[in-house]
Amino acid sequence: MDAHLRRLWRHRGATLPTPRRGPRQQLDLDDILDAAVAIADASGLDAVSTRAVAARFDKTAMALYPYVGDKENLLALMQDHASAIPAPAPATLRAWATALFELYLAHPWLTERSWAQGSQGPNEQDWMEALLTILDGLDTVAANRAPAVTMLYATTRATAQTAAAYQRLTAADEAAWLARAAAVPDFASRYPLSAALTPQTENWRDAPYAGLMAAVDLLTAGLRSGT
Repeated sequence: MDAHLRRLWRHRGATLPTPRRGPRQQLDLDDILDAAVAIADASGLDAVSTRAVAARFDKTAMALYPYVGDKENLLALMQDHASAIPAPAPATLRAWATALFELYLAHPWLTERSWAQGSQGPNEQDWMEALLTILDGLDTVAANRAPAVTMLYATTRATAQTAAAYQRLTAADEAAWLARAAAVPDFASRYPLSAALTPQTENWRDAPYAGLMAAVDLLTAGLRSGT
């Protein structure tokens, strides 16, 4: 197991690598990752660098390297660090999707990390195992499990991104949107089916989560019917 994997799995039985140079273990890896996550939460993923994190401890970027490796290693470590699943693990599809949605809202930068950049850490894997456990309890046939996993992750991620964007909108943004919407007087006649859509909720800011729950219910019904 290489040094990076040992860091990822440090709380699951793996032994942390010891820095080869200088005083040993002046810093705690969890403290480093807490600082990195705090920077990302406050200022976004672009603000995270080994230099910025090291400055929180009055250290240089090079002093941080023995603890986290390079920047991509740091991002993967903080990604898994921030992704701890609630205890007890969610036991229904609604609960699972809600918990992941809330995690993404708490740490919006997590959705900036593509699926190609999965951390391969235990916390992220806990989410997958919990979801598969729920699907197993629904007697989901093997051929439907992978598509269901993809649909749930993708829908939860997309709706959380939209909800986070809604939270950043101001009253002026809302007024401008409504003004543009009213600027096409024959919109309803041009697009009657679009205009006839029934909102999931009265407050548009709540629409992403309401839509997510409706999508989860549709999936659950389909899985139970075997379709």
